[in-house]
Amino acid sequence: MLIKNVRILGGEPVDIAVVNGLIAEIRPAGSAGTRHDGDDTAEAGLPEVVEGRGAIALPGLVDLHTHLREPGREDAETVQTGTQSAARGGYTAVHAMANTMPVADTAGVVEQVWRLGQEFGHCDVQPVGAVTVGLEGKQLAELGAMADSAARVRVFSDDGRCVDDAVLMRRALEYVKAFDGVVAQHAQEPKLTKDAQMNEGVISGRLGLSGWPAVAEEAIIARDCLLAAHVGSRLHVCHVSTAGSVEIIRWAKSKGWNVTAEVTPHHLLLTDELVEESPNGSYNPIYKVNPPLRTRADVEALRSALADGTIDVVATDHAPHPVEDKETEWAAAAMGMVGLETALSVVQEAMVDTGLLDWAGVAERMSAAPARIGRLPGHGRPLEVGAPANIVLYDPTARAEVDPSSFASKSRNTPYEGMTLPGRVLATFLRGRPTVLEGKLA
Repeated sequence: MLIKNVRILGGEPVDIAVVNGLIAEIRPAGSAGTRHDGDDTAEAGLPEVVEGRGAIALPGLVDLHTHLREPGREDAETVQTGTQSAARGGYTAVHAMANTMPVADTAGVVEQVWRLGQEFGHCDVQPVGAVTVGLEGKQLAELGAMADSAARVRVFSDDGRCVDDAVLMRRALEYVKAFDGVVAQHAQEPKLTKDAQMNEGVISGRLGLSGWPAVAEEAIIARDCLLAAHVGSRLHVCHVSTAGSVEIIRWAKSKGWNVTAEVTPHHLLLTDELVEESPNGSYNPIYKVNPPLRTRADVEALRSALADGTIDVVATDHAPHPVEDKETEWAAAAMGMVGLETALSVVQEAMVDTGLLDWAGVAERMSAAPARIGRLPGHGRPLEVGAPANIVLYDPTARAEVDPSSFASKSRNTPYEGMTLPGRVLATFLRGRPTVLEGKLA
């Protein structure tokens, strides 16, 4: 295959030759190069030439935080539809969170999810194992067995719930050291967020909704950074949402502690003001998410932290829900938003078009860093000769209104419906095989 006229990280136009799933040659666009045998690609029914038309080429994106819902909630999403959605968004690998039914707390369940990912092949699926049995926060799950399984689990999280028991969290951090694992914490002190509905502040008071204080997140992050330092283990903080959390993580990193963090696209762009007044009306559960949308000051702090590297990763927290779970009264509605197919556009809007990141920075935070944290050596590699041909082609000049009916995901709970966002994923290649071409599933 020859991918013609693309700009790696926004650089000069080049042609990329792909042979047997690897990048075989990169040469100036239109120049003569080494002749490569196209028989293998022709026999597989794949195009021999893809016209890039000046698109930006990035390493295939990697998501550290995806909810695929299977097994148990196939009405919201399946591994097949979730990975199709991921491919449409430019992802070549996703980490599937453990809060399925049954919970992914055994080698058997994580292997089931991993094999489903292998079967459908739209992107690689790396299961995340639960920290505790049944996500109940009482007893450590089979961490070692999941690490030794065919899925080779290296990230463990009770996401959706916090491991609030400090002793249990310490034991988990100690345990995963044996196989270079990482505990990804959902930072939420449950006693401070009982019945919480949205960010605690002026707007929650005005709307009469119980508040979700920033300190509920920040207290857990501070505790866990100290625990990780004490035992010398790796801690990853999920979906950071407050300016105070940023300062705690910055302090932990200044100490040299092995702490990493992620932010979601929606926390980089949306604020709690939308709950009161938005194009979708007030009290619209489409804006109900965990952790909640915060203030404009928090959004600015998160953007700055992502730009300077205090926050390492953009992770979608793709959280599909069926219509009946979202289109209901605010208090009863499920928390979460889908995000795989809009993530790159939102990051362009919040970070690139504002001058806070260049495309090399996007590649680091949406591909290289999440692959490094999740221990996926076949992903996140620079686009260079000899690297796996995990590639996304992206047109940053396109602009379009978000239409959830066009999503590959089974769910439509996006806060961006009707918004005009920049950019379009033109093509995604997984080890040289196109999963998306011309914006459509291949």
